[in-house]
Amino acid sequence: MPLLGVNIDHVATVRQARRTNEPDPVHAAVLAELGGADSITVHLREDRRHIQDRDVRLLREMLRVKLNLEMAVSDEITAFALSIRPEQATLVPEKREEITTEGGLDIRTHRARVERCVQQLQDQGIQVSLFIDPDVTQVELAAQMKVSAIELHTGAYAEARTNAVADEEFDKIVEAGQFALTQGLILNMGHGLTYRNVRRVAEIHGINELNIGHSIVSHSILVGFERAVREMKQLITV
Repeated sequence: MPLLGVNIDHVATVRQARRTNEPDPVHAAVLAELGGADSITVHLREDRRHIQDRDVRLLREMLRVKLNLEMAVSDEITAFALSIRPEQATLVPEKREEITTEGGLDIRTHRARVERCVQQLQDQGIQVSLFIDPDVTQVELAAQMKVSAIELHTGAYAEARTNAVADEEFDKIVEAGQFALTQGLILNMGHGLTYRNVRRVAEIHGINELNIGHSIVSHSILVGFERAVREMKQLITV
């Protein structure tokens, strides 16, 4: 049975649309905990488009569950992470013009920078995960860096327009995931997962945690945050 990590970025997106103080993502995190979330994920972007430094600091102080800080491989954000010391840091690619993360981190191209960042974080006792595409080569490179975990990017599966394409992308996730387990990596998955497509992924052998944000935040507008989290938790309890 996989754990549920709840990404609260888009609560902050609504707040920042008006540059006000509500809705507060910290309040959403409390409700997510009450709904059964096993961890809270936030992405502190370099342009601070949604989550702010203040949010991360408060979450670090008050959360009873794990704080997973998604972050770019940048000196500024790395320094902030080292000052906050979340339980886990997940390294992700980041482009200013993107609406949301569009793919996995390319470890092969950026290996030296990634390795340096990983070492800095691990030296301070922070567990490191790499957000990568479901590709065996990327998984192998992650294992060589001796990170604790990976998070496989499930976007291509989630956004597939036909069942055939969905099946093809699902098979890639399974192959990469099972290879990751043979390498001793903790296996997490996320991106684009919804109440409609999550069950199949949750049934994959060996998954530690699913990270889900937008779908939960969207559903919470209609039913409330605690209930939205609880309903997702029930779906992945297989």
